[in-house]
Amino acid sequence: MSRPALLAVDDDGPVLAAVERDLRERYGEQYQVYTASSGDQALDLLRRLRLREEPVALLLVDQRMPGMSGVELLAASRRLYPDARRVLLTAYADTDAAIKAINDADVQHYLLKPWDPPEDRLYPVLDDLLQTWRRPPPVANLRLVGDRWSQASHAVREFLTRNLVPYRWLDVEADPQARELLEVAGVDAGSLPALVLDDGEVLVQPDLHEVGARIGLRARAERAAYDLVVVGAGPAGLAAAVYGASEGLATLVLECSAPGGQAGTSSRIENYLGFPVGLSGADLTLRAREQAVRFGAEILVPAEVVGVRRADPYTVVRLDDGGEVSAGTLIIATGVEYRTLDVPGAAGLTGVGVYYGAGRAEGVDHAGGHVFVVGAGNSAGQAALFLATFAASVTLLVRGGDLAASMSRYLVDRLIASEKVAVEYHTQVAGALGTRRLEGLRLRTGTEEREVAADALFVFIGQAPRTGWLDGLVRRDDGGFVLTGVDLGPTPEWPLEVPPLPLETSVPGVFAAGDVRHGSGNRIAAAVGEGAMAVRFAHQRLGAR
Repeated sequence: MSRPALLAVDDDGPVLAAVERDLRERYGEQYQVYTASSGDQALDLLRRLRLREEPVALLLVDQRMPGMSGVELLAASRRLYPDARRVLLTAYADTDAAIKAINDADVQHYLLKPWDPPEDRLYPVLDDLLQTWRRPPPVANLRLVGDRWSQASHAVREFLTRNLVPYRWLDVEADPQARELLEVAGVDAGSLPALVLDDGEVLVQPDLHEVGARIGLRARAERAAYDLVVVGAGPAGLAAAVYGASEGLATLVLECSAPGGQAGTSSRIENYLGFPVGLSGADLTLRAREQAVRFGAEILVPAEVVGVRRADPYTVVRLDDGGEVSAGTLIIATGVEYRTLDVPGAAGLTGVGVYYGAGRAEGVDHAGGHVFVVGAGNSAGQAALFLATFAASVTLLVRGGDLAASMSRYLVDRLIASEKVAVEYHTQVAGALGTRRLEGLRLRTGTEEREVAADALFVFIGQAPRTGWLDGLVRRDDGGFVLTGVDLGPTPEWPLEVPPLPLETSVPGVFAAGDVRHGSGNRIAAAVGEGAMAVRFAHQRLGAR
């Protein structure tokens, strides 16, 4: 396959020549550098590259061009190369255009001209963007054959997607190749899902542990004891892994589903420090996971913790496969999970029209459909905007009469401005309708109920901590969140002469960080900060022994 393309577009000849020179000097060995002097010329080139099935990694486009602006070109390029990284070149006077590009054209960065010296102002930005771009495989040999309206098929799809594993999805009802593949493999269509591995072996109705083991995810620890064990690989857990491993602690991370936690399912995180144009939850997860592994942390997926006991001064963690791991210090970073919708019909339609979290696969599945989002927090607002890029219409159902009290202002403004998103206040879901898949909703407004047609419902109605496995070990509040530091209050059972450290639980050497902790900030940046701080305190506790 040819080298991935970098495309620079500018109608100013000397500027375009300077961009081409800088790109070739830095990236010429790994990438093919193309240039265009107008938006129309650039689109024509992109079409030809697409027909030749040549990958495009990045577009670097000037805003002020006659005929077609940079924002218009970048927006049009998404249809041809949706995964390419997009950078807008602007002048100081074009701030409004840059903001519009972020909102309308999914631009990942904008650069002010001039960018000299490129070593300081150009290359670091492009290096970072190209590092997160992955050349699409010509054909993913891992194939999943299933029924789009099967809960079991959806569970495997979600597991592969959230673990960033490339695969081909073949719907048994819509894709003739799916039936042909099943016939060759000798698998009955009633025994789906079926996962066809790279070597041709077929796993029929596999559980997620089997899937993880066969696609190369690590599920068993290399050692019996670690300086630091982190339970949960959301932002807090991954931050703890990075800092713990980089500071020389033997570090193990246990994750029951996929790294990233709820943040990993976010279509866009726009208020994280240092990323002015935002980034997706998948991007943030990929960066953090690679960083932790590079420093030497072990990350086990799927590895669910089912119990824990003390063997002073150590904590022994028990896994669902029966194995145990000893921890010198333990950080609880299991985060929270979305509360389920407790109305008639919802449980049976989970994964086949009713979803908790909004991933790309679900968005694509319901392209052109009429979808509903229930909730009034930032997660609900982000999901509604993301789904609007696929669906014909999105209706946000809000129990109260105002979004401002629970949602960031920038999201409220974008929801109001969107032509595809409608907001219904004082409205709740009273029931989910459908047998094999979601077909409609029963909505309640005040005392009146009505039924509406619906293709999908995405639920964001609050969160509950994942702390059941901690029964009998640490103190928690009435909601199940872990108490730490001064929030513990009087601790007559505390065995040490010094009081608990900040973020330390009622058990010495056991800490909590992120959303699972009582009084946490419920923001990704706060979770990352607590994960890093917990490692510092873990060092103190280890040093005192």
